Amino acid sequence: MKLFVAGVSHKTAPVEVREQLAVTPSHLVDAAEVLKLFGYLDEVVLLSTCNRVEIYGATERASGDIKSLFRLLSAESRELDNYIYVHEDVHAVRHLLRVTAGLDSVMLGETEITGQMKKAYEIARANGLTDRVLNRLFQRAFQATKEIRTHTAIGRGAVSIKSAAVELMGNNLGEDLARRSIMVIGAGQMAECCLGLLVKKGARSILVANRSFDRAIDLAIQYGGQAVCLGDCLFEMPDVDVVIAATSSPESLLTRDDADNLMRSRHHRPLLLIDLSVPRNIDPAVRGLEHVALYNIDDLEAVARRGVQARERELAACHQIIEAHVAALIEKHNAEDEWLSAEQRNNRWMPDPLATPSNLLPTAA
Repeated sequence: MKLFVAGVSHKTAPVEVREQLAVTPSHLVDAAEVLKLFGYLDEVVLLSTCNRVEIYGATERASGDIKSLFRLLSAESRELDNYIYVHEDVHAVRHLLRVTAGLDSVMLGETEITGQMKKAYEIARANGLTDRVLNRLFQRAFQATKEIRTHTAIGRGAVSIKSAAVELMGNNLGEDLARRSIMVIGAGQMAECCLGLLVKKGARSILVANRSFDRAIDLAIQYGGQAVCLGDCLFEMPDVDVVIAATSSPESLLTRDDADNLMRSRHHRPLLLIDLSVPRNIDPAVRGLEHVALYNIDDLEAVARRGVQARERELAACHQIIEAHVAALIEKHNAEDEWLSAEQRNNRWMPDPLATPSNLLPTAA
């Protein structure tokens, strides 16, 4: 049985190529069935995410040019071969285990790809597109990923600006964000990403402030928060624990004098300020005030860099776990091959009269 993976990813193809090949969830089964039929595959799993499109296949027949399978996914005539990678047999096994564990992701060690891989596999299995080979392979990939998550720190620590912001909150305020009040100033992509991550981490009391109050209302409804007029921010700050500023405003939204008055009204209760804006929205002089912790985007990038470096130091341990699982799969495969060969030697094939058409059976002389 020939095993292979063919794909394009953020490492090999720009977004305009990846989006040309991307398959929507509602068309995933149909596309996989087309690949199985016209690609002469015995088994297939099709993975399509924003960062990669991959075909995992197994076939007993000669598969010809594996890269040509991608022509079945695209209606455009654009030349794709230069963007496509192909791994076969043991190299395909190793690639699957690395991708599933998040070792080939844009954000090293991220867990989202594991869920995406499980979903792609379950869709294929439920629709009869997999069998013994891919079932065993994908189950092994999930086992290896679980072992990597359990025995290494590859998924720990912040590796992005927004996750660094949340990590700083945990370090300064404790892990339970559900008991904290957080104000997010801004309604752009960075602000929205922060809102999504805050909700995911359990934050329940969120204020959303923006120059466009309608936009603030939209985001507040979407993330279960409360909208605030930008001009009312200072009046709301005495009751919050964290202020995240993520706007494109060229003006300072919180001066040192503002912060000084604010801290007096708070009776100097600690305040965490996170300024993700460029230009900065919070006066750097605020950092000198007692009971105020201020972090800007450079501080968060430094946290994220340390997180990436920490994860990179875990790679050797991750690869060791993967190689052990690859070796176990190869050993099991070889043992089964030896058993089948022995069976074939000991039991020469004879036609079964009950299963052989009568016109092919020998006739009496």
